[in-house]
Order: sequence, then structure tokens, then C-alpha cells
Amino acid sequence: MAIDNSAAYNNRAAVADFPNIVAQWQRDAAAYREKMAREGRAELDVRFGPSERQYMDLFTSKDPDAPVALFIHGGYWRAMSPKEHSHLAQGLTGNGVTVAVAGYDLTPQVSIAQIIEQMREATLFLWKRYGKRIMVYGHSAGGHLAACMLATDWEKHGAPADLVPAAYAISGVFDLAGLINTDMNVDFKLDETSARESSPLFWPAPKGRILDVVVGGAELPEFIRLSHVMADSWGAAGVETRYEAVPGMHHFNVVAPLADPLSAMTRRVVELSELTR
Repeated sequence: MAIDNSAAYNNRAAVADFPNIVAQWQRDAAAYREKMAREGRAELDVRFGPSERQYMDLFTSKDPDAPVALFIHGGYWRAMSPKEHSHLAQGLTGNGVTVAVAGYDLTPQVSIAQIIEQMREATLFLWKRYGKRIMVYGHSAGGHLAACMLATDWEKHGAPADLVPAAYAISGVFDLAGLINTDMNVDFKLDETSARESSPLFWPAPKGRILDVVVGGAELPEFIRLSHVMADSWGAAGVETRYEAVPGMHHFNVVAPLADPLSAMTRRVVELSELTR
């Protein structure tokens, strides 16, 4: 029986509580921004590109020599912004890491390939500002983009080859071919060629670098499958990969531990951030 790809990739339909979860994200994110602003540790709406959505919110460590991490939000490249996700920097900043939460233009106004380029611009902006390598982590569309940053040939952009030594990709879609036959493709406008070109699974694997691939154990089967495939494929090609399915967690609550400085997920992402020193 043929797979209904629109259903196979529709996380919102699979999680009935999605609207309430996003409303709570908005409240938690606003409270975190206010807290960090009171402490003089928030620099908001920092522009790294010409369009309105090409900005990042910076949440700084008290340590001037802190590692730097970039968080990329999800929303299927067509929704959301940094403002719903600020609190997901809290775990890292609570462990002495400076975190940028970056935005990007959305489909259909731009292509996924253009969004990848915008995240490269954000990464280069942080490198030029701090003079440090960058650990990249992200959720959903941001998980895809985190893998893209790890696999980017940074020397072509005038940066060190190991500008991004490690990435932590949560619930990403690493092969975009399955999205062609979905109702969402009215926004993505993918065909076989453009889908493959924007799929990090098919890029040269960044040998010697580290990729953690994480997914909720209760997510849609296609997300679990793609996460397995990504970890296995790049792992066989020389990337140090780790795969984890978090028991009982779905697409929208799997990221919750990032707000907790003491969680196991936070400890791992802090560990990866330390590699940028």
C-alpha cells in the first residue's frame, strides 16, 4: 500500500496538544528573554543579513572565553521564528555557553536552498564576531540545517575547514525527497533535483566531525527512519555519529530538556560545545 506522505510528515496532526505546546513555548521564551535582559546578558534582534527575518538573539555567558553555539529553530522552513525558542538556550547558558538563536526567511518566499545559505551567513557572522568555532544544534527544520552546517565546505567561504566541528540534530529531515509528494510542497516547490541538492544525507560526509542524531521515540515513523539512516550513512562514511531515540517523546516535547541546565541532553550539547574551544 502506498504511503500517504502528507500524513507521514505531518507532526502537527500527530500531536493534538500542539497549539498549547507552542503557546507555552512563547510564554517560556518571553520570560527567559526578560530574565537575560535584566541580567545584561541578552542582545536581541542582531542583524546578520538584509531581510527582516535574518536576525539572531544572543544570550551570553558571563565568561568572556565561553564556547559559542548556534540554535536553529524548526517550523518546516515555513513557520516559527527565534522568539518561540529563546528558552531552549537556557540549558547551555546555564552551563557557561554563549548561544545565538537565529532566524531565517521562510518558504515559499525563499527556497530551502536559500535558507541553507542564510544559516551559513549566520554561522560566519558568529565566527567573525567571536573569533571562535561554532557548535550548531537545531530542531526539526533546524535539525536538517544543523547537519547542513556541519557538512558545509567552510574554506570556500573563507573560514576554517572545521568552523563547525560538531552538530546536534533533533528530529530532522535529512532526505527531502519524501516531501515532494506532500501538500506542504506547495510552499517548498521541491522537485527531485532540488530535493537531493538540499538533502545533507547526499552531501560529502564531513569526516572526522561529530553528529548526534536525536529523535523522539514516539515520533512519526518516517522521522525515526530518517534519523537512523542519517546516523548510519554518515557514520559509515567517517563521521562520528550517535543515534538516540528518546523514549516516549514526540516531535514537540523532545526538545524540552534543552531548557534544563541539568538534563542529560543539555550535558551532551555542552560537551559538544566545548569542542569549539
